[in-house]
Amino acid sequence: MIRYDALKALPVRGALPGLTDALDTHGTAVLVAPPGTGKTTLVPLALAGLLGEGPGRRVVVAEPRRIAARAAARRMAWLLGEQAGGSVGYTVRGERVVGRHARVEVVTTGVLLQRLQRDQELAGVDVVVLDECHERHLDADTVAAFLWDVRETLRPELRLVAASATTDAQGWARLLGGAQVVEAQGAAYPVEVVWAPSVRPVRPPHGMRVDPALLTHVASVVRRALAERDGDVLCFLPGVGEIARVAGQLGGLGEVDVLQVHGRAPAAVQDAVLMPGSGGGSCWPRPSRSRR
Repeated sequence: MIRYDALKALPVRGALPGLTDALDTHGTAVLVAPPGTGKTTLVPLALAGLLGEGPGRRVVVAEPRRIAARAAARRMAWLLGEQAGGSVGYTVRGERVVGRHARVEVVTTGVLLQRLQRDQELAGVDVVVLDECHERHLDADTVAAFLWDVRETLRPELRLVAASATTDAQGWARLLGGAQVVEAQGAAYPVEVVWAPSVRPVRPPHGMRVDPALLTHVASVVRRALAERDGDVLCFLPGVGEIARVAGQLGGLGEVDVLQVHGRAPAAVQDAVLMPGSGGGSCWPRPSRSRR
Protein backbone atom coordinates (compact mmCIF):
# COMPACT_ATOMS: atom_id res chain seq x y z
CA MET A 1 0.00 0.00 0.00
CA ILE A 2 1.36 3.40 -0.99
CA ARG A 3 2.19 5.56 2.02
CA TYR A 4 0.42 8.71 0.88
CA ASP A 5 0.82 10.47 4.23
CA ALA A 6 4.61 10.26 3.97
CA LEU A 7 4.54 11.33 0.32
CA LYS A 8 2.33 14.35 1.00
CA ALA A 9 4.76 15.53 3.68
CA LEU A 10 7.61 15.90 1.15
CA PRO A 11 7.93 19.58 0.11
CA VAL A 12 9.20 18.77 -3.42
CA ARG A 13 5.66 17.71 -4.29
CA GLY A 14 4.83 21.34 -5.06
CA ALA A 15 7.55 21.43 -7.74
CA LEU A 16 6.32 18.34 -9.62
CA PRO A 17 3.94 20.17 -12.00
CA GLY A 18 6.71 22.56 -13.07
CA LEU A 19 9.17 19.71 -13.49
CA THR A 20 6.71 17.70 -15.56
CA ASP A 21 5.93 20.68 -17.77
CA ALA A 22 9.65 21.37 -18.31
CA LEU A 23 10.32 17.78 -19.37
CA ASP A 24 7.27 17.67 -21.63
CA THR A 25 8.31 20.93 -23.29
CA HIS A 26 12.10 20.72 -23.49
CA GLY A 27 12.96 17.17 -22.49
CA THR A 28 15.51 18.45 -19.95
CA ALA A 29 15.28 20.17 -16.57
CA VAL A 30 17.39 21.23 -13.61
CA LEU A 31 15.78 20.56 -10.23
CA VAL A 32 17.08 22.54 -7.24
CA ALA A 33 15.66 21.22 -3.98
CA PRO A 34 16.98 21.55 -0.42
CA PRO A 35 17.97 18.39 1.50
CA GLY A 36 15.06 16.45 2.93
CA THR A 37 12.49 17.70 0.44
CA GLY A 38 12.12 14.38 -1.38
CA LYS A 39 13.92 15.07 -4.66
CA THR A 40 15.71 11.72 -4.50
CA THR A 41 12.68 9.63 -3.53
CA LEU A 42 9.44 11.27 -4.58
CA VAL A 43 10.55 12.68 -7.95
CA PRO A 44 11.59 9.35 -9.56
CA LEU A 45 8.36 7.69 -8.40
CA ALA A 46 6.29 10.49 -9.90
CA LEU A 47 8.24 10.49 -13.19
CA ALA A 48 7.78 6.72 -13.44
CA GLY A 49 4.02 7.04 -12.98
CA LEU A 50 4.08 4.85 -9.89
CA LEU A 51 1.88 7.22 -7.88
CA GLY A 52 -1.10 6.87 -10.17
CA GLU A 53 -0.45 10.12 -12.04
CA GLY A 54 1.05 10.49 -15.52
CA PRO A 55 2.21 7.87 -18.02
CA GLY A 56 4.26 4.86 -16.99
CA ARG A 57 7.96 5.33 -17.70
CA ARG A 58 11.21 3.59 -16.85
CA VAL A 59 13.44 5.86 -14.80
CA VAL A 60 17.14 5.44 -14.01
CA VAL A 61 18.51 7.46 -11.09
CA ALA A 62 22.29 7.94 -10.89
CA GLU A 63 23.82 8.44 -7.45
CA PRO A 64 27.49 9.21 -6.71
CA ARG A 65 27.81 6.56 -3.96
CA ARG A 66 26.71 2.99 -3.38
CA ILE A 67 25.27 3.69 0.06
CA ALA A 68 23.10 6.46 -1.39
CA ALA A 69 21.92 4.23 -4.25
CA ARG A 70 20.84 1.40 -1.96
CA ALA A 71 19.25 3.74 0.59
CA ALA A 72 17.30 5.67 -2.05
CA ALA A 73 15.92 2.49 -3.62
CA ARG A 74 14.86 1.06 -0.27
CA ARG A 75 13.21 4.30 0.76
CA MET A 76 11.26 4.53 -2.50
CA ALA A 77 10.18 0.91 -2.14
CA TRP A 78 9.05 1.63 1.43
CA LEU A 79 6.99 4.59 0.21
CA LEU A 80 5.26 2.22 -2.20
CA GLY A 81 4.70 -0.38 0.53
CA GLU A 82 7.11 -2.81 -1.17
CA GLN A 83 10.58 -4.27 -0.80
CA ALA A 84 13.48 -3.25 -3.02
CA GLY A 85 13.49 -5.41 -6.11
CA GLY A 86 9.83 -4.90 -7.00
CA SER A 87 8.78 -1.67 -8.67
CA VAL A 88 12.04 -0.09 -7.49
CA GLY A 89 15.46 -1.74 -7.63
CA TYR A 90 19.12 -0.84 -7.50
CA THR A 91 22.42 -1.82 -9.07
CA VAL A 92 25.81 -1.05 -7.57
CA ARG A 93 29.20 -2.60 -8.06
CA GLY A 94 28.95 -6.24 -7.01
CA GLU A 95 25.22 -6.14 -6.17
CA ARG A 96 22.05 -6.06 -8.27
CA VAL A 97 18.52 -6.09 -6.84
CA VAL A 98 16.21 -5.42 -9.78
CA GLY A 99 12.96 -7.25 -10.51
CA ARG A 100 11.56 -8.03 -13.93
CA HIS A 101 8.92 -5.32 -13.67
CA ALA A 102 11.02 -2.57 -12.07
CA ARG A 103 10.08 0.93 -13.20
CA VAL A 104 12.75 2.77 -11.20
CA GLU A 105 16.36 1.61 -10.98
CA VAL A 106 18.91 3.43 -8.84
CA VAL A 107 22.54 2.99 -9.92
CA THR A 108 25.90 4.53 -9.19
CA THR A 109 27.36 6.82 -11.82
CA GLY A 110 30.09 4.24 -12.40
CA VAL A 111 27.52 1.56 -13.21
CA LEU A 112 25.65 3.93 -15.52
CA LEU A 113 28.88 4.80 -17.34
CA GLN A 114 29.61 1.12 -17.99
CA ARG A 115 26.04 0.63 -19.19
CA LEU A 116 26.35 3.53 -21.62
CA GLN A 117 29.53 2.03 -23.02
CA ARG A 118 27.69 -1.24 -23.70
CA ASP A 119 24.40 0.27 -24.88
CA GLN A 120 24.74 3.83 -26.12
CA GLU A 121 20.99 4.20 -26.68
CA LEU A 122 19.96 3.09 -23.17
CA ALA A 123 17.21 1.06 -24.73
CA GLY A 124 14.03 0.94 -22.66
CA VAL A 125 14.97 3.91 -20.45
CA ASP A 126 12.70 6.96 -20.67
CA VAL A 127 14.17 9.29 -18.02
CA VAL A 128 17.61 9.63 -16.41
CA VAL A 129 17.96 11.60 -13.18
CA LEU A 130 21.48 12.74 -12.30
CA ASP A 131 21.10 13.16 -8.55
CA GLU A 132 23.57 15.18 -6.46
CA CYS A 133 25.00 16.53 -9.69
CA HIS A 134 27.06 19.09 -7.76
CA GLU A 135 29.46 16.28 -6.80
CA ARG A 136 31.89 16.66 -9.68
CA HIS A 137 34.08 13.66 -10.48
CA LEU A 138 35.23 11.90 -13.62
CA ASP A 139 32.44 9.30 -13.80
CA ALA A 140 29.70 11.89 -13.27
CA ASP A 141 31.08 14.35 -15.81
CA THR A 142 31.58 11.60 -18.40
CA VAL A 143 28.06 10.24 -17.83
CA ALA A 144 26.57 13.73 -18.29
CA ALA A 145 28.49 14.22 -21.53
CA PHE A 146 27.50 10.79 -22.86
CA LEU A 147 23.83 11.32 -21.99
CA TRP A 148 23.71 14.67 -23.76
CA ASP A 149 25.36 13.14 -26.82
CA VAL A 150 22.84 10.26 -26.79
CA ARG A 151 19.95 12.70 -26.58
CA GLU A 152 21.33 14.91 -29.36
CA THR A 153 22.24 12.14 -31.82
CA LEU A 154 20.34 8.93 -31.04
CA ARG A 155 17.39 9.47 -28.74
CA PRO A 156 15.92 12.98 -28.69
CA GLU A 157 12.98 11.65 -26.67
CA LEU A 158 15.24 10.70 -23.74
CA ARG A 159 14.45 12.98 -20.80
CA LEU A 160 17.28 14.25 -18.58
CA VAL A 161 17.03 15.76 -15.10
CA ALA A 162 19.96 17.22 -13.16
CA ALA A 163 19.07 17.44 -9.46
CA SER A 164 20.87 18.87 -6.46
CA ALA A 165 20.47 21.14 -3.46
CA THR A 166 23.55 23.26 -4.10
CA THR A 167 24.47 22.95 -7.76
CA ASP A 168 25.20 25.74 -10.24
CA ALA A 169 21.70 25.61 -11.68
CA GLN A 170 22.30 28.03 -14.54
CA GLY A 171 25.50 26.26 -15.51
CA TRP A 172 23.69 22.93 -15.73
CA ALA A 173 20.83 24.58 -17.59
CA ARG A 174 23.29 25.71 -20.27
CA LEU A 175 24.91 22.27 -20.42
CA LEU A 176 21.48 20.71 -21.01
CA GLY A 177 20.68 22.95 -23.94
CA GLY A 178 18.86 25.74 -22.15
CA ALA A 179 16.96 23.54 -19.70
CA GLN A 180 14.37 25.10 -17.44
CA VAL A 181 15.35 25.45 -13.77
CA VAL A 182 12.69 24.24 -11.34
CA GLU A 183 13.09 25.11 -7.65
CA ALA A 184 11.45 23.43 -4.68
CA GLN A 185 10.97 25.08 -1.31
CA GLY A 186 12.13 23.29 1.81
CA ALA A 187 11.65 23.57 5.54
CA ALA A 188 14.34 25.46 7.45
CA TYR A 189 15.91 23.99 10.59
CA PRO A 190 18.04 25.76 13.21
CA VAL A 191 21.79 25.26 12.90
CA GLU A 192 24.24 25.99 15.69
CA VAL A 193 27.88 26.61 14.79
CA VAL A 194 30.44 25.73 17.47
CA TRP A 195 34.07 26.81 17.00
CA ALA A 196 36.40 24.12 18.38
CA PRO A 197 40.03 24.88 17.44
CA SER A 198 42.84 22.50 18.28
CA VAL A 199 44.90 23.35 21.35
CA ARG A 200 48.01 22.07 19.52
CA PRO A 201 49.33 23.47 16.24
CA VAL A 202 48.27 21.39 13.22
CA ARG A 203 50.51 21.23 10.18
CA PRO A 204 48.75 21.69 6.84
CA PRO A 205 48.36 18.55 4.71
CA HIS A 206 51.31 17.64 2.51
CA GLY A 207 50.33 15.47 -0.43
CA MET A 208 48.36 12.57 1.06
CA ARG A 209 49.79 13.03 4.54
CA VAL A 210 47.56 14.34 7.32
CA ASP A 211 49.05 15.57 10.59
CA PRO A 212 48.27 13.03 13.37
CA ALA A 213 47.52 15.99 15.64
CA LEU A 214 44.50 16.79 13.48
CA LEU A 215 43.15 13.24 13.81
CA THR A 216 43.60 13.34 17.57
CA HIS A 217 41.74 16.64 17.67
CA VAL A 218 38.91 15.26 15.52
CA ALA A 219 38.49 12.32 17.90
CA SER A 220 38.39 14.74 20.84
CA VAL A 221 35.70 16.89 19.18
CA VAL A 222 33.61 13.78 18.44
CA ARG A 223 33.80 12.75 22.09
CA ARG A 224 32.73 16.25 23.11
CA ALA A 225 29.81 16.25 20.68
CA LEU A 226 28.56 12.89 21.94
CA ALA A 227 28.84 14.08 25.53
CA GLU A 228 27.06 17.40 24.98
CA ARG A 229 24.25 16.35 22.64
CA ASP A 230 21.87 13.42 22.24
CA GLY A 231 21.87 11.63 18.90
CA ASP A 232 24.44 10.72 16.29
CA VAL A 233 27.62 12.28 14.94
CA LEU A 234 28.71 12.31 11.29
CA CYS A 235 32.41 13.01 10.88
CA PHE A 236 34.11 13.70 7.52
CA LEU A 237 37.77 12.68 7.05
CA PRO A 238 40.11 12.71 4.03
CA GLY A 239 40.41 8.96 3.42
CA VAL A 240 40.14 5.38 4.62
CA GLY A 241 43.39 5.48 6.60
CA GLU A 242 42.34 8.57 8.52
CA ILE A 243 38.93 7.03 9.23
CA ALA A 244 40.56 3.94 10.73
CA ARG A 245 42.93 5.98 12.90
CA VAL A 246 40.19 8.21 14.31
CA ALA A 247 37.93 5.20 14.89
CA GLY A 248 40.79 3.55 16.78
CA GLN A 249 41.00 6.59 19.08
CA LEU A 250 37.28 6.41 19.84
CA GLY A 251 37.43 3.23 21.88
CA GLY A 252 35.77 3.05 25.26
CA LEU A 253 32.68 5.02 24.28
CA GLY A 254 30.39 2.59 26.05
CA GLU A 255 27.19 1.87 24.13
CA VAL A 256 28.08 4.13 21.21
CA ASP A 257 28.61 2.33 17.87
CA VAL A 258 31.57 3.56 15.82
CA LEU A 259 30.93 2.78 12.15
CA GLN A 260 33.63 3.27 9.51
CA VAL A 261 31.83 4.26 6.32
CA HIS A 262 33.68 4.36 2.99
CA GLY A 263 33.60 2.74 -0.42
CA ARG A 264 35.53 -0.32 0.73
CA ALA A 265 33.27 -1.01 3.70
CA PRO A 266 30.97 -4.06 3.49
CA ALA A 267 27.42 -3.35 2.38
CA ALA A 268 26.09 -4.30 5.82
CA VAL A 269 28.24 -1.62 7.47
CA GLN A 270 27.22 1.04 4.95
CA ASP A 271 23.55 0.16 5.42
CA ALA A 272 23.88 0.21 9.23
CA VAL A 273 24.58 3.96 9.07
CA LEU A 274 20.96 4.56 8.11
CA MET A 275 19.54 2.35 10.85
CA PRO A 276 18.78 3.53 14.40
CA GLY A 277 21.70 3.01 16.77
CA SER A 278 21.53 0.24 19.33
CA GLY A 279 22.84 2.40 22.12
CA GLY A 280 23.07 6.03 23.13
CA GLY A 281 24.29 7.19 19.74
CA SER A 282 26.46 6.48 16.75
CA CYS A 283 29.61 8.00 15.28
CA TRP A 284 29.99 7.73 11.52
CA PRO A 285 33.44 8.66 10.21
CA ARG A 286 33.30 8.81 6.42
CA PRO A 287 35.52 10.10 3.58
CA SER A 288 35.23 13.72 2.59
CA ARG A 289 36.01 12.86 -1.05
CA SER A 290 33.50 11.29 -3.42
CA ARG A 291 33.89 7.52 -3.78
CA ARG A 292 32.19 5.28 -6.29
